[in-house]
Amino acid sequence: MASVVSLSFLPPLALLAVAAFALARPGRRPGALTRLAEGVTLAGLGLSLAGLVQFLAFGPSRIGLLEGWAYLGLRADLVSITLAVLVSFIGWIVMRYSRTYLDGEAREGAFHGLMLSTLAAVLIFVQSGSLLVLVGATCAVGISLRRLLLFYRERAEARRASIKFGLVWHGGDVALALAALLLMASFGTGNLDELSTSAQAGGLGLSGHVAVGFIVLAAILKTASFPLHGWLTEVMEAPTPVSALLHAGIINSGGVILLFCASLVQMSPGAMASLAMIGGFTALFGASVMLTQSAIKTSLAWSTVAQMGFMLLQCGLGLWALALLHIIAHSLYKAHAFLSSGGAVAQVASLRRPGPVAVPGFQVVLRSFALALVLYGAIAVLFSMVLGPKSAQALALGAILIFGVAYLVAQGLADLAPVALTRRTVVASVAAAIAYFSFQAGATAIWGGVLPAAPVPGPLEWALIVLAIVSFGLVAFAQALFPLWAHHPATAGVRVHLANGLYLNALLDRAIGGFRSSKSI
Repeated sequence: MASVVSLSFLPPLALLAVAAFALARPGRRPGALTRLAEGVTLAGLGLSLAGLVQFLAFGPSRIGLLEGWAYLGLRADLVSITLAVLVSFIGWIVMRYSRTYLDGEAREGAFHGLMLSTLAAVLIFVQSGSLLVLVGATCAVGISLRRLLLFYRERAEARRASIKFGLVWHGGDVALALAALLLMASFGTGNLDELSTSAQAGGLGLSGHVAVGFIVLAAILKTASFPLHGWLTEVMEAPTPVSALLHAGIINSGGVILLFCASLVQMSPGAMASLAMIGGFTALFGASVMLTQSAIKTSLAWSTVAQMGFMLLQCGLGLWALALLHIIAHSLYKAHAFLSSGGAVAQVASLRRPGPVAVPGFQVVLRSFALALVLYGAIAVLFSMVLGPKSAQALALGAILIFGVAYLVAQGLADLAPVALTRRTVVASVAAAIAYFSFQAGATAIWGGVLPAAPVPGPLEWALIVLAIVSFGLVAFAQALFPLWAHHPATAGVRVHLANGLYLNALLDRAIGGFRSSKSI
């Protein structure tokens, strides 16, 4: 055991104490409770930051009870303390926003109590040091979040969304619990650190491979991946702070599970391939549907689906440090996006209209992609010379990202585009490539020592890399050419189907009885 107990272990206790007080005063305008709720989350952020300082000064910290498979523990290593600071910061921002947003609601006090309980469970989850704590914390997150989704329980849409969330989320809990049972039976311990050491020393074995399969299944369910993604697009029936907390933090739970079990997951090529394929397809699917949405929050929800798919792809490629950086960046961006979505329409309406957009032809799009890839290749060579060679997976991910910039370059190279636009789009391509390699180097420097390095590609890995590059490249190329056939009747039909998410959510609706859900939930 470590000699210094991390201060980051304390915020859940404070949050639960205030939550109990809030739940005892569940009604409208519960006095100073709202300020107290905001204050305790700010104090929790301070304790998490103090825990980070402790880590830098004294190293990792752990506390635990019992031994073997029954071990119950928390840990404050570099990954968990990073996530704890992130959750604490997002929690403080959301609770500060909730003070005015929920002011005057009939169940205002209960809302603050449930939000604080959820935050406490998430903080325990991201600092889990054992399988039992990991499973228990994610179950608690699901239970408390489902009550928040039912804040307006008189709405049939809210009841339907909570049912769908419960089915998918707790399905992930069951998968994770089965994985925990198999791992504890195989290795005789529930300590996450000891599990990693034992598996690397003696191999996973059959039960270990099955357990990793269940871990991947749990991650896929908890990140709203294809095809059970529909619940994430409907949780806007809850108050906006709930949507912000869900999309900015809780939805990352699947990625956190994968990070905590990264060394185990990477020992299973089949699990890595599944993550890469399902994550890549979910990213493409979510991004395509997002472009067809007119409602701001629905578009943000589909953006989350796409981002979580991309994060799973990163994990499947073995780019664990980049996956953690993705979680941090997505959390901060999505919290801001949801909390500021109310004024987005007014902001867009006030923008000066730039006039018609230059439509690039086929040859222009082809040249733009070639130019973007040449610029990317040159910058990749430069960074490799300065910072050392990059893995094939990292280079492939950068190529996928640069395909998005190539769309902008195509606009700048169109025949009718002004010279200034051409110059800006080329600069944007160069800046994107430099930013990617800079962030990749930074993430590797910070977390690369505690997370597994990307594996040396074998035939399966090379096949996945080529498949990912070709798939994302074709979709980006088609998007750049879309204005040329946007008015074709077939295009209108495809847009309708995409706008409805290919009707996959309707199948889940039918499975749970549609809107015929009980009011006694």
